[in-house]
Amino acid sequence: MSITIDSTVRKAPPSLPYEMLKDEVLGKRYSLYINFVGEKRGRNINQESRGKSYVPNVLSFPLTESSGEIYITPAVAKREAKDWDHTYPEHVQYLFIHGLLHLKGYDHGDKMEALESKLMKKCSIKRTNPQRG
Repeated sequence: MSITIDSTVRKAPPSLPYEMLKDEVLGKRYSLYINFVGEKRGRNINQESRGKSYVPNVLSFPLTESSGEIYITPAVAKREAKDWDHTYPEHVQYLFIHGLLHLKGYDHGDKMEALESKLMKKCSIKRTNPQRG
């Protein structure tokens, strides 16, 4: 069906293959809303929906069997990226994939991690500063 990207943060989200990844994981008929939010809004959504008081990196919510939404907090993604040995765009892509897999019904564990790795490799982002050896 469709993919809608909305951002309430000043800097635009990285340009990534969002629709291709959505289609790969959830299918072409799935309608997805991606929301890039600031830390305050992310914390509020997490508190209201899950009773958790921290700022999340990603949240996913199924709306119907064929639609859902994902919230990504870019400030958190930026801070976490180096801990994961990711660039900022790579980490946003990872978080997006993580959210997609939750919408598909996966829980944290080996199977989800294997699928995340597979999808990250399939849609690898070229680094802008490759290390020279």
